Amino acid sequence: MALNNSYDVRPVQQETAVGAGAQVLLLVLIGTAVGMGPAGWLTGLAFAVVTWAVLSRALRRSRPRSFGAANRVTLGRAVLVGGVTALVADSFQDSPPVSLFVGLTAVALILDGVDGKVARRTGTSTPLGARFDMEVDAFLILVLSVYVSTSMGPWVLLIGGMRYVFVAAARVRPWLTAPLPPSTARKTVAALQGVLLLLAGAALLPHAVNVGVVVLALGLLVWSFGRDVLWLRRTSRAAEAPAAPEVRRELVTS
Repeated sequence: MALNNSYDVRPVQQETAVGAGAQVLLLVLIGTAVGMGPAGWLTGLAFAVVTWAVLSRALRRSRPRSFGAANRVTLGRAVLVGGVTALVADSFQDSPPVSLFVGLTAVALILDGVDGKVARRTGTSTPLGARFDMEVDAFLILVLSVYVSTSMGPWVLLIGGMRYVFVAAARVRPWLTAPLPPSTARKTVAALQGVLLLLAGAALLPHAVNVGVVVLALGLLVWSFGRDVLWLRRTSRAAEAPAAPEVRRELVTS
C-alpha cells in the first residue's frame, strides 16, 4: 500500500509568513517612532528572515496538522523579541527610549506564561512548540544580557550565553542531551532571568543595586545549570555501571 504523501505544509507556513510580515510592520512602527538607524533595521530584518526560515524548516519536518493557538502566541512573542533585538542593536549608536524598550520586553515576558497554558488547555502541546518557546526565551535573555553588558561589562554575557554553551557541550558529551525531570525551581530561575535583566536594563535603580540584581541572576543560573549537569552526570554513570554478577548457588549433597 502506497504511503500518503499528500501533506500540504503551505497553510502552516502561511502563518509564519504572517509573523514575518508582522515583524516588518513592528520595525516600521519603531523606526517611525524613534528614528532607528541602519544597525537596528538590518538586525531586525535579519531576525525576521532567520526566524521565518528556521521555523518553516521545522514545520516541514514535524508536519503538524495546524499551527496551533499556542504557537501563534509564541510567534507573537518572537515578533516582540525581534523588536527588542532591533532596539538593542540600535543602542550601540543611540540609546533607545527606555519606555519602549521596557514595554516591548515586559509584554514578551508576560506572554511567556501564556503560550504554555494555551497549549495545555487546548491539548496541543508538541515538541516543536516546546522547542520554539524555549528558543525564543533563550534568545531574549541573550539580547537582554548584551544590552546590560554595555553598562556593566562583558561578564553579563555569561547569562545569555550559558544555555548556548550547554548546547555546544552536549555535542561533545552526549549524556547532556538526556531528558531532565520536571523542576519548578528550574522554571522559576529561567523566568527570573528576563525579569532581573529587564530591571537592571531599565536603570531605574542605583548602579550598585543593578549590579547586585545581575549578580543574583547569574548566581541563580549557575546553580540551576550546575544542579542539572550533576544530575545528568550521575544518571549517566549509573546507566553505564556494569550490572553486579549473579552468584550461583549450587546445592551440595553429601
